[in-house]
Amino acid sequence: MHNLLLTHLSETRRRSILLWSALPTEKMNWKPDETAMTAGELIRHVLEADYGWNMIIRHEDMSNYSAPWKGKPILDLQTELDFAEPYRKAFLSTIRGLSTEDLEAVSVHHPGRAKPKHMAEYILRTAYHEAVHAGQFQSYLRQLNVERPFIWD
Repeated sequence: MHNLLLTHLSETRRRSILLWSALPTEKMNWKPDETAMTAGELIRHVLEADYGWNMIIRHEDMSNYSAPWKGKPILDLQTELDFAEPYRKAFLSTIRGLSTEDLEAVSVHHPGRAKPKHMAEYILRTAYHEAVHAGQFQSYLRQLNVERPFIWD
């Protein structure tokens, strides 16, 4: 089951990076309306989620949560990816370290959500979160008249 989860997470991220790479750097601060995240904020939101997901699946205290990105300006995609890399690696390493029993029997409670999930289900939902934002990012690219990369290989 580990390989399936890790492959799913890796393939989801690979497709996100394909989409993000299509955005011209000068459009990182673009947003479709005043209440939306900018393109750069959307990318960062997905990347920094790995840090939080890792804390949650490790059952760490989230009451004083503060992401390492706080106060860091959004410059360009590569800077964002480079900064996020150790947190992504830590998240995937935590998953690799889980036993099959952990994946099937351990419950995970996401702050602000009433119902706990089994570990494997929770991990799959992290990929779903990213996939939802990939669809959102595609709509950003469409509104900007930027050619959207083919991600359905």
